[in-house]
Amino acid sequence: MTLISHLTKTVVKNPYFTAYFSITSIVLIVLAYLLVSYIKSTKSQIVSLTTQKQSVEKTLEVTQKELTFLKSQDQFVYNKNLQEEIDNIQKTYKKGVDSYEKLLSLKEIDKKTEKFDKLFTDAIVLLSQRNYASSEALLESLDSQIKQQQEKLVSQFVIPQNVPTNNAPPTSGYSRQQVKADIGTFLVNIISTDLNSTRVIVDTASESDCSNNCPVLSLADYVSRNGAFAGVNGSYFCPAEYPSCAGRTNSFDTLLMNKNKVYFNSDNNKYSSIPLIYFSGNSAGIRGQSQDWGRDTGVDAVIANQGLLLSGGNIIFGGDGDPKKGSKGGRSFVGNKGNIAYIGVVHNATVAEAAHTLKALGLENALNLDNGGSTALWYSGYKVGPGRNIPNSILFIRK
Repeated sequence: MTLISHLTKTVVKNPYFTAYFSITSIVLIVLAYLLVSYIKSTKSQIVSLTTQKQSVEKTLEVTQKELTFLKSQDQFVYNKNLQEEIDNIQKTYKKGVDSYEKLLSLKEIDKKTEKFDKLFTDAIVLLSQRNYASSEALLESLDSQIKQQQEKLVSQFVIPQNVPTNNAPPTSGYSRQQVKADIGTFLVNIISTDLNSTRVIVDTASESDCSNNCPVLSLADYVSRNGAFAGVNGSYFCPAEYPSCAGRTNSFDTLLMNKNKVYFNSDNNKYSSIPLIYFSGNSAGIRGQSQDWGRDTGVDAVIANQGLLLSGGNIIFGGDGDPKKGSKGGRSFVGNKGNIAYIGVVHNATVAEAAHTLKALGLENALNLDNGGSTALWYSGYKVGPGRNIPNSILFIRK
């Protein structure tokens, strides 16, 4: 009898062995099932890994081709050309902005600018086509023609014959007069008032510092809401229509104290060399530099601007190379002589010529204000202007 036959008979006769082999069979079946499942899972993973491998190989192949292409390029030349392209864009864009703002200045005194508008449009089209040289050349031509037109308008300016010649300002109220200065004769609109009966204030559209999208009002609105009898536009600011003012529209940077005793731009004028004028009770005075002025709220008004025209009856501003101050236009001013305060506009003058004119009128102190499209003067209505809406103004109010 073989060993297997013996074991078989033994298992059959022994119930414990029968149970043992039954359990063993079950375990083997389970193990076999698990093994088959594992094999199937492994095959699936192998297929997935194979697919991923093929995808990675394809990506590497593409990357290798790109790398080979880049290696074949002269990156120094490529980057240099790219930088030149950027420089050309920036240079011509800046030139375009400058020309556009010159065109806006011309529009303030001349409504017939169609030919200049077309030249500017043509230059922008060339810029969009990346034809930088032609665009820049056209903008240069535009600037030259704008300058010629401005000079033509200046030469055509004539003071009306019915305007009286008088080198003395009015003792009070408003006057329109010719003033003979040492450098020529100029038309002046001027308002005088006695500080014993008048308070000078500065009103602002904003209640506090504003750096962008600042509120503005017309000079007439400032006069009306304060019950003032006279007013003039205030400090230089950045008009919303000027592209260079993007991000700081209608804001101004100089020191100012408004009627509510709030100081504006105090932090950025701690070391400022920009001059100011102040009014307090029945007196007025100037400071050659804003940094020399504290933050006194006991005064009625403080306003700083460029440049200081007169101090102690002497001419302070003789020109600074700024083409805007050196061009002819309406020059708004505020000043005093003793307890008499003055506001007004010197017409068809540079800032330096305005200084000579006010000296001829006998003013003691005088400060230049904003001009161009902002120029406005009020006395029972607009005497000059209305001009654009402005962030601040100087007003005369009865005490």
